[in-house]
Amino acid sequence: MDDIRIPSPAELSAAGPEAERFRESAAAVTRLHFGRKVFVRGVVEVSNFCRENCSYCGMRRDRRDLGRFRLEPEALADALLGAVPASVTDLNIQTGEDPIAVREVVLPLIERLRRETRLGISVCLGTLSAELTAALQAAGATVYIVKFETADADHYREMSAPGTLSERIRFIRDLHAAGWHVSSGFIAGLPGQDMDRLLANFRLAASLPLVGCSVSPFIPGDDTPLAGRLQPPVDLTLNCMAGLRLLGPGWVIPAVSALNLADPGMGYRRGLRAGANLCTMNLTPESVRGDYVIYQRDRFIMTEERILAALEAEGLVPSTDRLADHYARAAAACGAD
Repeated sequence: MDDIRIPSPAELSAAGPEAERFRESAAAVTRLHFGRKVFVRGVVEVSNFCRENCSYCGMRRDRRDLGRFRLEPEALADALLGAVPASVTDLNIQTGEDPIAVREVVLPLIERLRRETRLGISVCLGTLSAELTAALQAAGATVYIVKFETADADHYREMSAPGTLSERIRFIRDLHAAGWHVSSGFIAGLPGQDMDRLLANFRLAASLPLVGCSVSPFIPGDDTPLAGRLQPPVDLTLNCMAGLRLLGPGWVIPAVSALNLADPGMGYRRGLRAGANLCTMNLTPESVRGDYVIYQRDRFIMTEERILAALEAEGLVPSTDRLADHYARAAAACGAD
């Protein structure tokens, strides 16, 4: 990015009218680059096994009360085909960090979806080997979502995040070098996150070869070491979303469903007012959805009805573009420049 705009501490901590003006400026930038169109992506969560032990995640390895599952790819594909709403242009396939599920579930699912649909395919599968990421790419996935969670190496270690921060950053760069469109993100309000650590997230995001970035509110997870810790005001996350939009005017920035846990009823719509231009609809089978516990079992599921109602209320419309096509055009335009 030519002109890097890191938000100020005052902007990130703003409240009341000052915060609203900051977010309105981010929304104006979003409209300038994307008009009133918002990408709508489905997500299917195919495994909640995880080899990692992140302190903030409800699917961490040491959790013993969770019913673990890996879905069967053919049955899942049968359920998805013909049932994906018309507003959905892309599908994100997500797991805990589970290489077995990547081999046994994700790869055959992508291959079938690629044969029988026009859906763009994203994956969110954690840090994997070059062999597996190449296989995913060959199967037809083009977008890889891998969050760096926190940009401070000590904080990353304190949170027991996957591997080391340097390994995570190297993985992101390697994905980009291999031709993936890469999106990343961080958590706002993690315990131990002071303003310096919060600002470091923006500096790291600006230095990485990203097509998008997200910010999720810290929600104290059930049966995690951080259960019972203080949940920060949703304003912090919304201000961070606005900061990301001003940092990356052309980025795809999601309104995460956890906004509705942080601010029941209005959190999602407020995210759309703070610079978000992507909604994600949950298409995970109801039989296992309750065991995919990133935060708490009491999830707020974004259905087609809820997403379309939120968009209509904010004067927005679903985009007809697949994310892969959008990213390819954006890359071509940058090359032409």
